Amino acid sequence: MLRQKSGLSQRQLALRMQVPRTYVSKIENEKAVPTLSSLQRLATALEVGVPDLLKGVNRTLEDEISDLMNDEFISQMVPFLEKLDPIQRSSVLSQVREMSVRPRRTA
Repeated sequence: MLRQKSGLSQRQLALRMQVPRTYVSKIENEKAVPTLSSLQRLATALEVGVPDLLKGVNRTLEDEISDLMNDEFISQMVPFLEKLDPIQRSSVLSQVREMSVRPRRTA
């Protein structure tokens, strides 16, 4: 799910992880259990934390909202959303969704 949300093919993810594409397929189909180092490489390749991988499909909308609200920029921006017209609001929310899929990198 996270790979698809990131817009990556199995091949692209495998290249980022430096593993064979078949290994990514086996992980996704639960035919292989990744080692801790593979989990870390997978998380890095998907630009998420290891806990996000372990939550998997059990991640709720509330989890995603909580993560977004913990972002300083997003939490400061929320009060201004109601002042936007529907087109502006839709545009901003699309960008926020994109940020939630691909978290910003920090230095």
